[in-house]
Amino acid sequence: MSRRSGILEFAVLGLLREAPMHGYELRKRLNTSLGIFRAFSYGTLYPCLKTLVASGWLIEEPGSAPEDALAASLAGRRAKIVYRLTAEGKEHFEELLSHTGPDSWEDEHFAARFAFFGQTEREVRMRVLEGRRSRLEERLEKMRASLARTRERLDDYTLELQRHGMESVEREVRWLNELIESERAGRDQRRSMATGEAARQDNTSGGSGGPPRRGDGASLGGAAARYPDPPDPSEDTTN
Repeated sequence: MSRRSGILEFAVLGLLREAPMHGYELRKRLNTSLGIFRAFSYGTLYPCLKTLVASGWLIEEPGSAPEDALAASLAGRRAKIVYRLTAEGKEHFEELLSHTGPDSWEDEHFAARFAFFGQTEREVRMRVLEGRRSRLEERLEKMRASLARTRERLDDYTLELQRHGMESVEREVRWLNELIESERAGRDQRRSMATGEAARQDNTSGGSGGPPRRGDGASLGGAAARYPDPPDPSEDTTN
């Protein structure tokens, strides 16, 4: 399997995890949501779909609207086939989501992986982001070294083009730094919230590990004011 076909299969499985679609819908989503597939055709998509069906990761179903099927039949056309993710396909996609090897840091694969970060665990997102940043920092260092060696031999336009390429990489590194810091801040915030919740539970229990004492407003955090002790029957004056 080529690298590009592997990326396409990953993207198709990810989109179908959201909802079943037919080929036209899939191609439209791949074009609009994942820019790396703008240039691909149906001649690329349908062999990929057939491969995924043969692997047991997708199933083909007829279109759900009876009038569409009737119209297609009267026009001599086939009804649209809807592709649905199987349980095995979902499991396979989740395995792919957990992969954090060097392939996931490359340009095209990273774009596809990032498009499905909403379905990816935070630890995996962090590894992919940090790997991508490391890869770009290596690329940037090589670009700077190359520019330093060849600067005197380049004309103004070629030199400007190389500077533009370096600036693009530098911008992406800054963007990745912001994403990584955001992920870390979210992790720290969740830890802080968990610590605060544990402290509140401890305070609610009176700090002694036992149940709160009835009528103890401090231990109940004001709950005693809302749920006072019931009146003493001996004080009933209605008789």
